Amino acid sequence: SKRIAGIISARGSNSSHVAILARAMGIPAVMGASNVSLGWMDQCEVIADGYQGRIYVQPPAIVKTEYSRLIKEESLLKKELRGLRNLPAETSDGFKVALMVNSGLLADEAISHSETEDGVGLYRTEFLFMVRESFPSESEQQEMYHKILKAYAPMSVNIRTIDVGGDKPLPYLPVAEDNPSLGWRGIRVALDHPDILVTQIKALLKASLGLNNMNIMFPMLSNLDELDEAQALYENALYEVKLKHPDIATPKVGVMIEVPSAMLLAESFAKRVDFLSIGSNDLTQYLLAVDRNNPRVAKLYDTLNPAVLRGIKLVVDAGVKQAKPVCVCGEMAGDPIAALLLVAMGVGSLSMANSNIARVKWVI
Repeated sequence: SKRIAGIISARGSNSSHVAILARAMGIPAVMGASNVSLGWMDQCEVIADGYQGRIYVQPPAIVKTEYSRLIKEESLLKKELRGLRNLPAETSDGFKVALMVNSGLLADEAISHSETEDGVGLYRTEFLFMVRESFPSESEQQEMYHKILKAYAPMSVNIRTIDVGGDKPLPYLPVAEDNPSLGWRGIRVALDHPDILVTQIKALLKASLGLNNMNIMFPMLSNLDELDEAQALYENALYEVKLKHPDIATPKVGVMIEVPSAMLLAESFAKRVDFLSIGSNDLTQYLLAVDRNNPRVAKLYDTLNPAVLRGIKLVVDAGVKQAKPVCVCGEMAGDPIAALLLVAMGVGSLSMANSNIARVKWVI
């Protein structure tokens, strides 16, 4: 990341996974530049404004001067925010907010530079599967999960089970679909291949031995039957592992609320699990019927749309009613303006890219 000044992509939007990766690395990214021939930028001086989504090629002196000033301001702000590192994320009226980090894109960097004191709100396990040519073994998974759990101990780590499909395909499990966002992805893949999910759960349980700081959450559920199946597989895996390792602590189990049907069933889910985690990226995509990777409709993708906010409030209220904690772990959580809205709704836990924690703490 130290060798990359910025990223310009002809495809995608600011909520695509490439953009999420760039934010995690602190790299400016302009997505969906489909009306620009990127090839002719070679050897040109370019400004990539990741905040405004603008590109300047061979900019005039006055533009370069203005952006030099903005870069200096950004540097000064970062220095000012460092002073908040040891202060709690607490509002003036005493409401404490847990600020957690999203990890799994760049695990080592997140570990070494994390500003969180509250742990990991979302650890994405699918990238361990995506960078390989075949499924990782149970022992390989166990080694990786133990590394992340140990790095953050005694802070808690919410680990999401494998969430592939859609725009996160596995090279060794090819799937051709007309509409992959509505197709075979998330928990649907895992339940159709229960051996994959059981192997992963066993690896997670063994990796937590002696650390006891792991929680497990299932992604992309759309109905209660899927939760019943996933919990049955989890209970079987837990039983088998505890036969050999009786000292393993039983982790808390939660679900990701990312599908409108799950949002509407939030209270029913809350009765059966230990916590709820709102994935605002996909929930926004599905509520507004907007492909978050399509630059043509990117302007319609709005996490502050009243329908999205009402949906989130519905989930938060369901959590309160069932006395179950609710976390928001999409990119929305790392937006300082959106974070204020979420806190006002009663969200007590926000999980975001490490680079956003200080700014969100500042506004809180």
